[in-house]
Amino acid sequence: MSFRLSRRDFLASLGFAAAATALPSIPAYAASGPLVSPFRISVINDEIGQDFGHVCEVASKEFGMQWIELRGMWNKNIVNLDAKEVAEARRILEKNKLRVTDIASPLFKTDWPGAPKSKYSPNPDPKKKHDQFNADFTFDQQDDVLERSLALAKEFKTDRVRCFDFWRIEDQTPYRAAMNQKLLEAANKAGKKDVILMFENEPSCNTATGAESAKLLAAVQSAHFMLNWDPGNAATHDEVPYPDGYNLLPKDRIAHCHCKDAVKGADGQYKWEAMGRGIIDWIGQFRALKNDGFHYAVSLETHWHGAGTPEESSRQSWAGMKQQLEKVGALKV
Repeated sequence: MSFRLSRRDFLASLGFAAAATALPSIPAYAASGPLVSPFRISVINDEIGQDFGHVCEVASKEFGMQWIELRGMWNKNIVNLDAKEVAEARRILEKNKLRVTDIASPLFKTDWPGAPKSKYSPNPDPKKKHDQFNADFTFDQQDDVLERSLALAKEFKTDRVRCFDFWRIEDQTPYRAAMNQKLLEAANKAGKKDVILMFENEPSCNTATGAESAKLLAAVQSAHFMLNWDPGNAATHDEVPYPDGYNLLPKDRIAHCHCKDAVKGADGQYKWEAMGRGIIDWIGQFRALKNDGFHYAVSLETHWHGAGTPEESSRQSWAGMKQQLEKVGALKV
């Protein structure tokens, strides 16, 4: 979905396009009760599907979760939801007794002005375009994306907003100081609203690994700027995320953790895999997070679609994640 609204229309969020959909019955193997964990165990909602009502029933009644991460629904990115859609989403969350971990916004997933065009920048050719999760915003629209994301954090009663650090370029050096300043300014704006801005290490952006994340955290010194640690993303840049990447990170600045697995093919290319079936030592990672006193979200970001549908793939990946959490004493049902 392209962003073409004016600033006033964007912030006003007028109109309503979401249609109510009948919810299917819950499977017989639904969870017997809510999960008990030192972590906020959640799933990114649109990894299961676009029907938000059904997704919330799966997360709460089948998976047993009490938390959910919001990225998009009804084929719209979270920042493009209008006022009536936000109200409907809140009603669905309350019905399913789900709390929101964060607003998984696309903030700063854009080209840095004046830098060489990134190979990860959105491609107009649909055969070459990577998944933008219904978001494609220009640099000039980022201030509005930030403002909207902070407003949504208040609407959904969370104190966290996710961001990135611009499409990856070969040589960041001439632009890095200005990028860091932009991130610091955004974090300070978030802090004035009592919100933490969490950057995610992302393969298509300038900070992809634990080593790069540690460097960025050292450069952007703000109590309101923290890390959404993604071991899966780090692995695809040939880093061993745990223990190597994780050991470089300041533990008191990890505010969130995305959970997915990966495998490396004979051709050297990485592919997503269900949790517990890939190369990442998630048992070691979960144990370390638990021992280091981490108590924020560990959020399933399935990405793997090997089970045929996003929902079934998420179901199988959640089964692997659940087993790993149980093995380290970080989950009881």
